[in-house]
Amino acid sequence: MMNKNLTGILSLIAAAFLALSGCHRAPADLTTAPLAGAHIGGAFTLTDQNGRSVTQRDFNGKFVMTYFGYTSCPDACPTDLQHLMAGFAQFEHDDPTAAAKLQPLFISVDPARDTPQRLKTFTAAFHPRLLGLTGSDAAIAAMARQYAAVYQKGVPAANGQYLVDHSRTAILFGPHGEPIMIMSQDGSAEKIAREFATWVR
Repeated sequence: MMNKNLTGILSLIAAAFLALSGCHRAPADLTTAPLAGAHIGGAFTLTDQNGRSVTQRDFNGKFVMTYFGYTSCPDACPTDLQHLMAGFAQFEHDDPTAAAKLQPLFISVDPARDTPQRLKTFTAAFHPRLLGLTGSDAAIAAMARQYAAVYQKGVPAANGQYLVDHSRTAILFGPHGEPIMIMSQDGSAEKIAREFATWVR
């Protein structure tokens, strides 16, 4: 269960995003995107699932979808990623040229346990193009603040295991790092593929 403070923060973020959201079938003009003008995103330096240092500059010119979670998540992350990557796979099937311009990212909020190798095994279960990122506690916290993600480590059990409460928001960004929209991570593959197709050109 999430504590009251985290639940309140998530509610405020969700309310703000819903106020910005609109019809996702708008023309593919990023100035009309639901999140156009929102102050979300920015610089980061993390480590990818192959052990390489990556920054936001490595994705310049590409559309990027971010999702913050962790590999030990018992339900939310696997469910959301299954939906998102099924939609991505459908988009890839329908328009492989456009899909090649999109990079989905899974950013760990549990860097103590999520090593690059663990991330690599986890992301491979959903799609070969899903890239896992980890890093120091400070680096993850800094990126989360910029990318409108919140999380909080739970109290460890007697066996040392713990859960991490976290927001469940997948955000699509444009080729210059501009926020576009919140993806329907609980939607059908067809719906998510249509959302990608609307903006990724």
